[in-house]
Formats: sequence, structure tokens, C-alpha cells
Amino acid sequence: ADSLMRALIHRAERSRPVLDLFSHVAETVLHDPNSPLRNDEYYIPILETLIESPLLDEYDKIVPAYDLNIALKNRIGHIATDFVYTLANGRTGRLHDIRADYVILLFSNPGCPMCRGIIDELTASPLISELSELGRVEVLNVYPDTDLNAWRDYLSELPTEWINSYDRGTILTNEHLYNLSAIPSLYLLDSTKRVLVKDGTDVAMIENIIAISEANR
Repeated sequence: ADSLMRALIHRAERSRPVLDLFSHVAETVLHDPNSPLRNDEYYIPILETLIESPLLDEYDKIVPAYDLNIALKNRIGHIATDFVYTLANGRTGRLHDIRADYVILLFSNPGCPMCRGIIDELTASPLISELSELGRVEVLNVYPDTDLNAWRDYLSELPTEWINSYDRGTILTNEHLYNLSAIPSLYLLDSTKRVLVKDGTDVAMIENIIAISEANR
């Protein structure tokens, strides 16, 4: 996939208008949060090639460079960035200190219909519920924004068995530790906090990856 993407963009480099059109299409298909084909692993070689292209000046490369910096974080197969989360009682914890075979990391907001849908799908999943009861799956739900009154009201709607937390000081956003341009955002991590699913919204994919992993145990 990497070599194919690089070959396509090198062909597009024959002229600036063609390159601009190709990069726009790539961003829409591979980077837009609403695209079903969104895929950082395909988008990364395109961004790298854009940054190297002699057809773009330094100003033109600012946005691709920023997008590349974000895309390179928390890649599938890599260890997820550790961070501190805060509970309603003020206690804190770290992502990497959670002990479970799988960690489902969910970034969500109060009043977000899609977040509500994902929460309902996770709680309705027989596989996730069973492994959660056995202590093998932990769900870390993180509120990444600043309206803590709304978040505290939201807590009553969340499963009590989850780790429901917020990002004190909005460090995740301010330091760009995770791509939070679109909420909700789902990650699946294994016991070593290696990323199995990145920045998704598909609970069925989470279930499938867990099921495949369980079959190979």
C-alpha cells in the first residue's frame, strides 16, 4: 500500500493542478472523519511525499506537516501514548497502568448522539460484556473538553463498571497527544497497550478484532 500510494502521488506531481486535485481527493477519502475509507496508514505516505515535493513551497507544506505529525501518533501496531485521566472524585490514573487483556479507549462528549450509540453498542455486546465481567476488558471513557458540569451530569448515563474520566487541563488536546478532531473516537489496545484499532467508530470491528485475538490465544 505504501509503495502504491507513493507511485500514485509521484505521477500526480507532473503538474501543480493535478497534484492539488490528488491531495484534495486523498484528504477527503483517507483523512476526513466522516469518510468510511479513512485510513492513516494509507494517508501517511501521501503526506510524506507532499512534504518532499518540489512543487510545494514551505507555506504549502504547513498543513501536510501538521497532519503527518498527528497521523504518526498512536499508529496500529505501536504502543499508545500514555496519559493521566481524572475521575469524578479527583483521583487520577494512567492509561498504561490499567491491567487487562484489552483496553477499549473511548473519547466522548455529553449530548453527542453518536457517542450515545457507541456506548449502547458496547454495553449490548455479549463478547465485551462477558470479558468485562471476567476483568479481561476495561473500558476507559475520557471526556476531553472543559465543561465539567455537563460531564458530571452525563455520568449518570454511563455504565458504572467503566472507568469514566476527564482530561484535567485538556492536556490531550493542547499537546495533540491523540487526534480529537472528531468525537467519538474509539481505540482498542492489547495488554501491552499496543494499538489494535485506531480512532474508529465501529464497535463491530472492535468485537471482530477481539474475537480473532481470542481464537489465536
